[in-house]
Amino acid sequence: MTYSVKEYVKKLKKLKADVALVCYDTAKQATTAAVEAAQAKTPLPPGSKRGVNTVSGDLRDAWDTDSVVEPIIAGNGFQTILGNNQEYASYVDQGHRMDRHFVPGLYVDPESGLLIVDPSRKGGLVVGTKTRYVKGEFMVDAAKEAYERTCEQLLEKKIAELLK
Repeated sequence: MTYSVKEYVKKLKKLKADVALVCYDTAKQATTAAVEAAQAKTPLPPGSKRGVNTVSGDLRDAWDTDSVVEPIIAGNGFQTILGNNQEYASYVDQGHRMDRHFVPGLYVDPESGLLIVDPSRKGGLVVGTKTRYVKGEFMVDAAKEAYERTCEQLLEKKIAELLK
């Protein structure tokens, strides 16, 4: 049987639990689980060990650096943040259109084979793919599900401990 967080809090109050401490711990653990789920769902390019269409792995790493897992007091509760400040994170998460377009100064580096943008360079390349739409990975949805599942499991466990 699933309950809302408010219903769990009511039960905890009836059991004379330290509700603030339980909620703090639950929020922290649930947000950590959400960050891990988002990272796990963040795709890697074929043959790569890091990143999405990058060598650096910035998209995956940003879930950890941009999220706030340590709960902050906000009104009568606690707030945590699942964040990713990479400019393209929403495109990978929700999907996006791919239109062919010209990029001035873009060229293929003959040594590395990577695309390089040099605005001072004459010319450029037309980029785009045959694919008109790239499906989203829905990393945030996976993170939300992990958060909710973890909250439910932790709160049920704490209530069961208090009932013993």
